[in-house]
Amino acid sequence: MNTAVRVLLGDDHKIVREGLKMVLADDPAIRVVAEAETGPDVLASVEALQGPQGLDVVLLDIAMPDMDGLDVLQSLRRDWPGLPVLMLSTYPEKQYAVRCIQLGASGYLNKSTDTDDLMAALRRVAAGGMHVSPATAEALASLVSPGRTKSGIELLSHREHQVYLLLTQGHTVTEIGAQLSLAPNTVSTYRARILEKTGTKNDVELALYAQSLHSGL
Repeated sequence: MNTAVRVLLGDDHKIVREGLKMVLADDPAIRVVAEAETGPDVLASVEALQGPQGLDVVLLDIAMPDMDGLDVLQSLRRDWPGLPVLMLSTYPEKQYAVRCIQLGASGYLNKSTDTDDLMAALRRVAAGGMHVSPATAEALASLVSPGRTKSGIELLSHREHQVYLLLTQGHTVTEIGAQLSLAPNTVSTYRARILEKTGTKNDVELALYAQSLHSGL
């Protein structure tokens, strides 16, 4: 590309955004043109920049306040289908990359990704390609394996997955309801379904289940 890749950073942690800006500043072919710390802020910034006219890639965290990254991703896919979105998260790639790609992301990066890989991924998706790491490719391939059935976290609906993430972060049912604009009783219903689908009995077992996914056990 003859011009710099224009990037919007969507992450609620200022220190993460500052770190990313420092890393990306080392590549003259990449330029951060906007940043946002909440889901609605990301959408407003994209709107202000007129989508692909002012942007080439949205680098988006999954765990965003007010509106999580997966909801933001779906809104961007609906309103700006030509704008690539690269998801960035601390969550294990094996479990979350597939979900992001199924929802329309152009790729998924773990926050521990090497900086060279990050910059290469941004350039690739800005040019219309996909960023699929070996771990993501393996996870995607396993979905179409003959005779394979879904299990555990893969069985969760989008809303159940949102509740699952917040539960494993230690949020209460009331807090989750406030964040997702759901009644506490509705969150409790989702929680019960999550426990059933993951084969866990309570929040402690659910947290241990999530930890086992992070560690690859």
